[in-house]
Amino acid sequence: MKIGPIIPAIFIALTSALPVWADGHQTETVAKKFDQAIPNVPGKSLIVVEVDYAPGAASPPHRHAGSAFIYAYVLSGEIESKVNDGKTRIYKSGESWFEAPGAVHSISRNASNTEPAKLLAVFVVSSQDQKLTTPVE
Repeated sequence: MKIGPIIPAIFIALTSALPVWADGHQTETVAKKFDQAIPNVPGKSLIVVEVDYAPGAASPPHRHAGSAFIYAYVLSGEIESKVNDGKTRIYKSGESWFEAPGAVHSISRNASNTEPAKLLAVFVVSSQDQKLTTPVE
């Protein structure tokens, strides 16, 4: 068995599994951790997602569901963020910010090109909103 042809095939398979923007930049990986209707707030749900950024990875500019109030907490690393017309800021592990309904998140990226970063985003959102994130131009 020749190993030579297998190595490029493995490389292609692994790199094609990474999410990328159209221009080739690596994006974040998002994993839903919790999704539950809020019993004492009819029509609202609490959704929690974990966002992993590889070194140098970024999210394209986006907005969230129109009903979504979001609390973001940096679990590890450093995240550079800009929401609406606010200042661009780097949040370190243990720091947090919020996004009001309808906000545009123009910058969301790992501030490091060498270390990974991770955040937890907690959404309070209308239960019927199925799409949490929409790209903006």
